[in-house]
Amino acid sequence: MSRVFVNEGGHAREITLDAFCAEADHATFSWIHADGWREDARDIVSRCDHMPEAALSALLAQETRPRCTLMAHGALINLRGLGSEDDASGDPLVSIRLWAEQARVISVSYRPLAAFEPVMKRMLAGTIHDPGDLIAAFAQEITEALDPEIAQLGDNLDEIESTLSDTGSPEVRREVSEIRATAISYRRFIAPQRQALERLSAADAPWLHADDRLHLQEAADRCARMAEELEAVRERSALAHEELTDLRAEQMNRQALIISVVALVFLPLTFLTGLLGMNVNGIPFAHEAWAFWGVVAVCVAMAAGIGGWFAATHWLRR
Repeated sequence: MSRVFVNEGGHAREITLDAFCAEADHATFSWIHADGWREDARDIVSRCDHMPEAALSALLAQETRPRCTLMAHGALINLRGLGSEDDASGDPLVSIRLWAEQARVISVSYRPLAAFEPVMKRMLAGTIHDPGDLIAAFAQEITEALDPEIAQLGDNLDEIESTLSDTGSPEVRREVSEIRATAISYRRFIAPQRQALERLSAADAPWLHADDRLHLQEAADRCARMAEELEAVRERSALAHEELTDLRAEQMNRQALIISVVALVFLPLTFLTGLLGMNVNGIPFAHEAWAFWGVVAVCVAMAAGIGGWFAATHWLRR
């Protein structure tokens, strides 16, 4: 559903869209947010005049990546942040599209953004007075929410690396793969988001003040650091996965070696017992009372001799 917020001389409030269209000229700053899935989203956005058609199409596009594009008298900014806890569908990072011009911001999202509620509260508290404040607030809330999530990926990988030589279970390999996939997915949007924020902070826009540029640059720096951390996590997880694979292969090779040694020990014993078990005449000592125990003793001696040879040549060394 659409949300409309206005700031009139430091006093902020939420009004209906019809009321906004009737008294838009009285607000010193207004923010219109539309749900992209609603059929009337295009009508809601198009009721705000002076927007280029290219910006309107970009606002309503479903597939986006972070960017900042200056158009005519305004700027189109796409940002990505964590979605709400209730939304687990699609990409882990949710897009919000913003068209900013003098005294007005129009935003569209298709999925709930976790940063929306904190920014809305700041808007209603009267601390957001212009488009620069609003975009800087979104940038700050998004980066502050993402920072611990990315740090947690590194911490999880640290725990796995500390016990890497002690385990090679499929669950650990699956966890490493998930960490790597998450890092790749995050970095896909964090890296261009840094560029978008840097470009916006350097844009020649009258509604961007010095403090707004400072906050945008700070958010861009945090995005740069998070992108570097994600790249490190991606490379470390790839190395950890390779080490786990090597460890698993080593375990399988050792198991195969043990099976081979056991088979080699019993191979001559099987030959001997098979030879003496033939149902033909002429087998030596077949009718002696000690014959069975004699064969057992020979088998034990052969097994001990072969096992001792394997031990002496370090076949069973770890």
